[in-house]
Amino acid sequence: MEPLKIIVTGPVGAGKSTLIRTLSETEIVDTDAAASEDIGKAMTTVAMDYGTLRLGDQLLYLFGTPGQERFDFMWDVLTEGALGMLMLVRGDRPEDLGPARRMLDYLLSQHPVPHVVGVTRQDRPPVWGPEEVALFLGLPTERVVGLNATDPKSAVQPLVRLLELMLAEEESRP
Repeated sequence: MEPLKIIVTGPVGAGKSTLIRTLSETEIVDTDAAASEDIGKAMTTVAMDYGTLRLGDQLLYLFGTPGQERFDFMWDVLTEGALGMLMLVRGDRPEDLGPARRMLDYLLSQHPVPHVVGVTRQDRPPVWGPEEVALFLGLPTERVVGLNATDPKSAVQPLVRLLELMLAEEESRP
């Protein structure tokens, strides 16, 4: 099987780099730099993260986008050739859902691919769970999954769901 390029995207601090670090079977490539503004963390991704994961016979190339809008030029660069997208949002930061929705709408308008939304910080008392996020984003509930980006068994679940959706879409084509 050919490797699948999967984009991991979402607002700043959603857990993109953490998820890729948690799941990658190879040493990750990252472009973290000191944050030059107050974004709630000391380091931030300025270009991309990259890691690999094998699920069964399928090899996934995981490309993480920067979350800050000032690096949005990388979104199109990284999504070129992607076959699926995982957007992460924080369940404990509902104020990020508006920017996440705009990001998702933009990326899907430019690169219409199967997609799943992962709601991180589910290991803490969430303000918004998967059902609320699905409603806010106007997505079917089967496209939104809660996860803990630091736990491999939990972090892999949205990718499994994404592969299931990709397979179902492929099988439904004439």
